[in-house]
Amino acid sequence: MTCRKSLLIALVALTTVCPVSPASAREAVPLPSPADVAAALHAARAPAAISFVKTNFRQVHGVEPKAVTVADHGVPAYVLNPDFVRGRTDAPAGVLQYIAVTATADTGVRATVRADPAGDGRWAVGSVFSGDDEEALSKRIAPGSVLLNEPQINGWYELTPAGVVLLRASLPQTPVGEFVPLAEYQEQVHARYADKLPGSDYQEDRGIGFTQPDATRAEPEPTPAVPAWSLGASAVLLLVVGLLWWQRSRRKSRSTPST
Repeated sequence: MTCRKSLLIALVALTTVCPVSPASAREAVPLPSPADVAAALHAARAPAAISFVKTNFRQVHGVEPKAVTVADHGVPAYVLNPDFVRGRTDAPAGVLQYIAVTATADTGVRATVRADPAGDGRWAVGSVFSGDDEEALSKRIAPGSVLLNEPQINGWYELTPAGVVLLRASLPQTPVGEFVPLAEYQEQVHARYADKLPGSDYQEDRGIGFTQPDATRAEPEPTPAVPAWSLGASAVLLLVVGLLWWQRSRRKSRSTPST
């Protein structure tokens, strides 16, 4: 009995000195399965996706590359969760929106292939953006963190188990690099967007709000879709956001694949 008691005391002491680490943000948000990642990478390497990439390079840089290399890994990109905005305490801050895969031309320029879930385990390339923003931002976050996008301010955060750290934003609501506890961040986004969610009077009156999910789309659309954004601020701020998005949209190619 003495040995058992000593062992129990030792275990309790060890637990006190080395407490169990909290669940990482990767465990708090729904991660893509290995099968999903593989399907997203397969979609990014498909001939139609490569055609999108070449069209992007041609339109943005004026030269179509002879060869394109697609990365062997993807970066899961999460978007602000409407249920988190509503104030649900059990809701993760983000939901998986797409997997970003970097494509590199033989000239060295890069583009980001966005693979979106298309239902039934399928993934489809919906758009291609110039640059490798998601790839670059992913290198700035710690293990156990994920990239979280707040599209209403064109903001990117490092989502950690305890909170968020703003990495970059067109209209930053907090200083870049400052840690914000998760509960406080939830209060902030609730105040900014809770009255602008799908089904709200604001959105029904054609206000700029959260996008409605479209899980049925399986193929890339030939023309850019106008993103639905919202800001709980003045019309001036809304205009600034629109201009910033327009500048990036001019760099994006969602043209019909060339034949």
